[in-house]
Order: sequence, then structure tokens, then C-alpha cells
Amino acid sequence: MATLKDAVARKPILAKIRLIVPAGAARPAPPVGPALGFYRLNLMAFCKDFNARTQKYKADTPMQVTLTAYKDSTFEFVVKSPSASWFLKKAAGIETASSRPGHNAVSSLTLRHHMSLEALCKSIIGTANSMGIEIVKDL
Repeated sequence: MATLKDAVARKPILAKIRLIVPAGAARPAPPVGPALGFYRLNLMAFCKDFNARTQKYKADTPMQVTLTAYKDSTFEFVVKSPSASWFLKKAAGIETASSRPGHNAVSSLTLRHHMSLEALCKSIIGTANSMGIEIVKDL
């Protein structure tokens, strides 16, 4: 059974919103404005907090944001790092991934930059393969 302290501490959640916002460039314009305005959240507070948290990143780096909106018009958000596919596109020097991964490769990368964590390496290689980027030992 929940204690009184737990019941008071929990706020009723109105919505969970997922956005991709460029680092240091949150403005009350789309995609941020309509998503937060629909739930009557304070756009300027979000923009100021987000821009302050992401000022150490390069401008226009797409950051993944998970925002929890509460019924009392308050919110919390978590900023996650860019997706692995964004890093792979940047490293490969391409704008878009292959429309037919496995059939045509749009670029190649080397394993020269060794990653110490095998699971992370396998994850990035899997993402690269699904984008049509070939991973080779040497060019």
C-alpha cells in the first residue's frame, strides 16, 4: 500500500513527448512549439533550460528529448545523445542512408577507431548495415 508521502510525491502524468531538437537551438517554433503548446506547457522555460543543457554540444547536433508533461502544466525532460545513425552519417560523409540496405552500399567506414566495448561496436555495426554503410577493415 502506498504511503501518504508517495501519493503526494507522484504527479499525474498528462503525456510523454519525444522530440528531436538541434542542440542550443530550441525555439518556440516547430517542432517544439506545437508539441508543447498543445499541452499548455511553458515554451520559453523549456527553450531556456534545453539551450542551457546543450550549450556544450556543437550547434545543430540533433538531440533526442523525452519530455514528461504533468497535469498541473509542469514538465521534466531528459536530453539524450544523438542517435548512432547520425554519428555514422557524419563519419561516412553522407546525408541520407541507403534506400536498399544490403543491396547497395552508399559508403564505407573502417574499424580503425577501435571501440573498447564489444556490445557497443556490434550495435553500431548493425545500425550501419541497416543503413547500407559497409564496415571494412581497411579502405
